Amino acid sequence: MNKMGDDYQEKARILVGYLGGKPNIVSVTNCMTRLRTVVREESAVDEARLKSLDDVLGLVHDREGFYEIVVGPGKSRKYADGCRFLGLPSAAGAPAKEGAGQKASETDNNWKEYKEGLHSSQKSSRLKSALKLVGDIFVPLIPGIIAAGLCAGIGSLIAQAVPDHENIKAWSLVYSLLALVNQSLMTYLTAWAGYRAAERFGATPILGGMLGMITSLDGINQISRLLGMYQEASPLDSILRTGKGGVLAVIAGVFLLSAVEKKIRSRMPESLDIIATPLLSLLFCAVPYILVIMPMFGYISGAVVWVFTKLCMSGSLVVRLIAGYASAALFLPLVAAGMHHGLVALYSVQLQELGYVTLYPALAMAGAGQVGASLALWLKARRVGNRKLCSVIAGALPAGLLGVGEPLIYGVTLPLGKPFITAGLGAGFGGALVMAMQVAATTWGPSGLLGIFVMTAGPRGAAGSVLMYVAGLAVSYICSFVITGLAIDKRTLLPEAGETSDPASSEKTSLPDTARTLAGEALKPGGYHTVRHGDTIWLGGQPDRLSYTLTDPSGMHARPAGKLATLAKKYPCDITITVRGKRASAKSPIELMGLGAGQGDVLEVQAEGEEAGSAISAIKEFLRQNL
Repeated sequence: MNKMGDDYQEKARILVGYLGGKPNIVSVTNCMTRLRTVVREESAVDEARLKSLDDVLGLVHDREGFYEIVVGPGKSRKYADGCRFLGLPSAAGAPAKEGAGQKASETDNNWKEYKEGLHSSQKSSRLKSALKLVGDIFVPLIPGIIAAGLCAGIGSLIAQAVPDHENIKAWSLVYSLLALVNQSLMTYLTAWAGYRAAERFGATPILGGMLGMITSLDGINQISRLLGMYQEASPLDSILRTGKGGVLAVIAGVFLLSAVEKKIRSRMPESLDIIATPLLSLLFCAVPYILVIMPMFGYISGAVVWVFTKLCMSGSLVVRLIAGYASAALFLPLVAAGMHHGLVALYSVQLQELGYVTLYPALAMAGAGQVGASLALWLKARRVGNRKLCSVIAGALPAGLLGVGEPLIYGVTLPLGKPFITAGLGAGFGGALVMAMQVAATTWGPSGLLGIFVMTAGPRGAAGSVLMYVAGLAVSYICSFVITGLAIDKRTLLPEAGETSDPASSEKTSLPDTARTLAGEALKPGGYHTVRHGDTIWLGGQPDRLSYTLTDPSGMHARPAGKLATLAKKYPCDITITVRGKRASAKSPIELMGLGAGQGDVLEVQAEGEEAGSAISAIKEFLRQNL
């Protein structure tokens, strides 16, 4: 393996150690920006050290036993490869060691325990758990979905740019190859979904894949005709037909399959298990799946598609504008919480029913809003000499332009608080434009500049759809830039104590306690005094202090860090927080998150200067109520 691969093997080894070591890890997978891990014992995970790693932009832990480690585009796959090199399983259905004490895991082939884990979790609502579950099913499929969608998008552009491509051998060959790649996924998307759902629910994966594939076979139409459920004049209106219910039906069917298979296996003699259990499980599930689940979820899928089509492709321009704005403006919180993958079921239903996705183009504007807001922050930070923030933004912007917004979310806007909101408000205008212009996509996944190649569906044709998508990106960039520029006071971005700043920035000079006068002004220890050229000088005195033990299971995460920094900035004194020897300014949300403070850690808060006592009292009350 090359040097880069060796580096990530070592990084993965360190990360695995902080997750409790190999025996504590059930599985490791990755999406575009996150390493998604399942652990047996949460008590063995050192969240503080995980957050302190240079590559880690954020840590999402909102379900028992599940950790999503945000490392950014490209790195997530390298970390996953490093974990596989260490022998860690990537498949969710990998066997667990005996006596591992695994909690709420899909790998112990016990759906009952997994279900109880979901219901008992105090950190997730039922809706949130459901979205996460759907996301877990589809995340491993996203690379294939992106590849197929890009092929479909490029094929659409070829068809419009070269109308007679079928008569030109070279173009016909390229177009046929692109279509073949796209069909390889779309024809049997239900089979892939069934396989993954079986892994999640604890059923035998190949049986789930077979049940999903049944959905797409023509034999369903034959059964429908025999039972009088098929309408020859209008096949799409049939009670039962090939593809009816799509992936939603598959997920429900595999859930049933997992329950049936476990029941049969628990009563089957071991000598007959490998032969009889798979056969009986499929036969017992096939009838209710085909006759009940497929028709029922067919109508549910149809209703979902109808609702979103009426909103996204409404004949009313006003409805499309409102729907587009709301979708883009509210999407970022889902991304920050790691719940955005739960929407892929809706995307896939639309793709199967309509051949394109209507909601995704508007949601893609949310990432563009992050870019615009971050550019405004970069300019303001540069003016006040905050080189550290400028460096963070510069490092995350390239990924943001390519549609991967999580580095900007976790590294810039979310820690600062208000820019996270202004980014969404600005993105809403881009979402309103693309939905008003009825832009549609051939897939989901790529956004930002990379999304250009998949935004080729919709009534305006491939070229018109792409043009309107680019216009939407520009509107999102500009509006978020302007709103953030107006809402954020550059003084809130001043570099904190210890940060690199411009030479012109003011400095604080420490003088001995014995100093009593300067430039004719009587000075007292324990206070700030403005002297020549506005310089501020602190003269001794005892700082106010506070020790507080964190009780919040999530530790010092983004939201409380942002609120605490906002509170600290209201006081003119210096306020620092120290955890395990690591110090940060209480006025910098980025530094606060960098402490990696977790449950049980002791925060040593110190304030020096004017209103120090008041600051300590306010921070004490904040910590008591929030952490």
